[in-house]
This record gives sequence, C-alpha cells and structure tokens, in this order.
Amino acid sequence: MSNLNYKRLFNLDGRVAIITGASKGIGAAIAQALAEFGAIVVLSSRKQEAVDDLARQLQDEGFLAWAKACHVGDQNQRKELIDSVIAKYGRLDILVNNAAISPHYGSLEEITDVAFHKTMEVNLEGARILSNLAAIQMKVQKKGSIIHLSSIEAMHPGQGMGAYSISKAALNMLTMSQAKEWGSSGIRVNAIAPGLIQTKFSTALTSNNKLMDHIRQNVPAGRIGQPEEIAGLAVFLASDASSYCTGGIYLADGGFMLSGGL
Repeated sequence: MSNLNYKRLFNLDGRVAIITGASKGIGAAIAQALAEFGAIVVLSSRKQEAVDDLARQLQDEGFLAWAKACHVGDQNQRKELIDSVIAKYGRLDILVNNAAISPHYGSLEEITDVAFHKTMEVNLEGARILSNLAAIQMKVQKKGSIIHLSSIEAMHPGQGMGAYSISKAALNMLTMSQAKEWGSSGIRVNAIAPGLIQTKFSTALTSNNKLMDHIRQNVPAGRIGQPEEIAGLAVFLASDASSYCTGGIYLADGGFMLSGGL
C-alpha cells in the first residue's frame, strides 16, 4: 500500500483562485467549495455589489474571500482583475472561467451580429485572454490549473442555442490547445461540461415542458442538476488529485448525452 495521504491531494490551503461569474449559480457553488478546501477565493462578476455579498458570507463562515468586479468581455477589466490579484496575493494558482452569456434564444438566422459577437466575446474570448494573462504568472510558479466551464451544448446543440453552442464548442478546443501548449510549463487546462443545471441562467430551458419531460423520461438521472453537483469536479480539477489530468472535457450531465439529446 502507498503511504500517500490521499485526503491531502485535495488540500488547497494557500492557493489563490479566481472564479468569474461567481455571484450566483455554478460560479458561487464552485467558489464556496474551493474555499472550504482551503483556497483563497477571488469572486468576480460584472457588479461589485453582487460579489461583495457572497464574499461577506464566506468571510463570516471563516473562509478567505475577496470580491473584485470584472466584465470578462472588457479588455481593460480583464487585465485589471489578474494584475490586482497578483499584486494583492503575489500568486495565482487556479482560474475558473465560468462567466458566460446567452443573449439570444432562437435560430442562427435570427440572431443579430451584435448578439453573436457579444456571445463570442464573453464565452470564448474572455476565457482565452484571462487564461493568457493568468498563464504568465503560472509559468513563473511552474504550476497552475485553469478550468473552463463548457456545456453539453458544445457536443449536442439544443434548439435555439446555436450561438451559445458554437462558443462552447470553440471553448473545448481552446481547452485542449492550451493544455497541449502549456503542459511543459506545469499548467493544466481542463473543462467541465455540465448538463442542464437549475440556475437563473437556465430558466428559458427549465421552463420548456418538452425538454423537461424528455429529461424525466430518458435521461438516466431522471432530473436536472444542481450547482453544487458541479463544484466537486471543480475541486478535483483544481487540486493535486488531478495532477495527471489535462486537456480533458469532463461531463457532468446526469447521463443526458446518453439519451441522444432533444
């Protein structure tokens, strides 16, 4: 038997983690989980007051948390986020690119150029640039974990979700390309692809009776997921427990992809 302490593989004590889109839903759940495992969590979202509230809650529970507003679609704010975290803590160990938008629900023919480009700017370009900025520090440390929040929409586009699906499919390829390029620098890059999760973001889908009936009748789990059911996978990918995992796209969909989609 190995003398390795497996529990310690998940220990994130002293590691600094940025989570974008952290004010609610999956982002907030991941922030809470990383904090519970010892990480110093930097909560980021477009509105300062939204992340201030969560930071106070975590601090009241005895965790280390800091709130820093950032619109991931804004070039200057992206750089300011990374620079301010490194200036404050002197390091950056974990980046969770969770912020995403889906401003259009309908066909690709109907989406405006503005809405399409905005989707790509936030969902893909924001993650790409933030990762590039984080990688500079992670290369100095010779270690780091970048986690992108993808979606099963990247692999099986749902009705009316074309632009979002395209952005997430590109994010999957970004994940694999970054992992290949940065592996020799000690940086691991992985993606989590959730299925339908109960959040404010997914309201348009959870109110779709046809989709919900399909899930109940055909998806192995027989239900949609909850934000906290994504957080454990994020802890694994952020920690040394996943030290041999990079370039992976990890499904957390209750078996939705096995049902053939809708």
